[in-house]
Amino acid sequence: MTAAEADAGDRVRAVWHRYSRRGDRASAGSRAYTAYLVVLFGAFFLAPALHAAGTTPALLSLSSPDVATSVSCALTVTLCWSAQLAGRFWGPLVLQPFVLHVFTSTDLPPRAYLGGAARRRLMYAGAALLLASCAAAYLTTDLFDDLGTVPPAVGAAAGAGALGAVAWLWGQVRTPRDNLVLASAAGATALLVTLTGHRAPDAGTGALWLVAVAAAATAVVLARAAFRSLRTVDLARLARESSRASQAQTYVLTGTLHHALDLYRPEPRGFTSALFRPDGRLRGHLAQGAVRALRTPGRTSAAALLLLTGGALLTAGTDGGRALPLWAAGACCVYLGSGRVGETWRGLRDELTLPPLFGGRWRGTLARGLAWPAAAVTAGTLLGGGAAAAARWPQYDAHPADTVLLAAATIVLVLGARFLREMKSNLPLSLLLPVMTPFGDLSGLLVVAWQFDGLVTAVLGTALLHAAPSAPVAAVLAAATATCCAWTGLRRTRSVW
Repeated sequence: MTAAEADAGDRVRAVWHRYSRRGDRASAGSRAYTAYLVVLFGAFFLAPALHAAGTTPALLSLSSPDVATSVSCALTVTLCWSAQLAGRFWGPLVLQPFVLHVFTSTDLPPRAYLGGAARRRLMYAGAALLLASCAAAYLTTDLFDDLGTVPPAVGAAAGAGALGAVAWLWGQVRTPRDNLVLASAAGATALLVTLTGHRAPDAGTGALWLVAVAAAATAVVLARAAFRSLRTVDLARLARESSRASQAQTYVLTGTLHHALDLYRPEPRGFTSALFRPDGRLRGHLAQGAVRALRTPGRTSAAALLLLTGGALLTAGTDGGRALPLWAAGACCVYLGSGRVGETWRGLRDELTLPPLFGGRWRGTLARGLAWPAAAVTAGTLLGGGAAAAARWPQYDAHPADTVLLAAATIVLVLGARFLREMKSNLPLSLLLPVMTPFGDLSGLLVVAWQFDGLVTAVLGTALLHAAPSAPVAAVLAAATATCCAWTGLRRTRSVW
């Protein structure tokens, strides 16, 4: 077709058609292997989990309309905030750098080539969030035990999925100020819906329908405003995001996930002179760590929130009942927060892996590098746990000594798992060797375990502490596990053999 006969849509489809025939598309064998992995996961993981959920009591009872409304509102607003944050780093408008360069080099308006991709990805994201929400509700709650609560529960999950998908686009195309306005409005609306549901205790499933309608209506309004913003999207910023995303995908495919995550670390800014005393000497270890944390205020704020939340969940999970889900969730929050307290972990890894540049006295390096993370994680977790215990003190039935000991053991375990994760360098070649089993080559599982070894260690270690007969035994197990993690981490940096 000639340029005069082709409209914007035809030209966009022509570019995508040419790009899809570039020669490196997935083959039939790769698609078959992907389908095989999906079937394997469904047969050996998903089906047993669904069977166990259907034959055992639910972990969280939502039979009361008040509780169901509160939990659904909390999950919806959390999903909205998380989607906004994800959109700031990797939104639905991220394309392959080459394709984006081709489009931006033409006279096509941004809405012509970004609108279709955004609609498809929002539809996929909404469907994925709907399925994930329904699966999580079925596995952990009793909402699907009664047929009368199934339609409103699915409706609330659909509304939350639609809102999360639209917030994902909103976070990428709107300014930080608009995102703060949306986050505040979402929190206020969730609080209002929760209060409305509590004031109408006889409404039954009507409160869940209210959550679904509010989320869906908000998603429709936001979608119209977000798609209108495609005409004024910052193409230079989008090109940088696409280039960084392409590089991160390359790192993930080559097995170096931590290098991909390093691309999204914020650059430290300011407070450079605060690292030194007036006489020119460096400040103490804790002061250096605190100043470095202040140089990345966004990461430090996220770390504070995660540590406080993790401490509260640990307090609730390590009381007399020892609720394993809350305990594991608290350990995961503390684990995630421990990596964001500053750039100390990264500096420690560099000093241990490059001894000719930084010197060979690694004992002093460990003391300097671990002082701030250990102090910040311990203080933040205990502060959150203390606040949670004080808030529910009249109903607090646990032994305070055992709770403090178990929380301290979990902190030690998490710090060991974080040290194990941060001392990784490149993917060991031995992990790429085939592991032949009757179910096929499972070497990919070893690669996944290596990528997420710190999180796996934290979760499995928490389960081990939960199974311990007493708090002192759990503390000994945590110390032994952390010691093994520290030794393995030092071996990864070639500091010990």
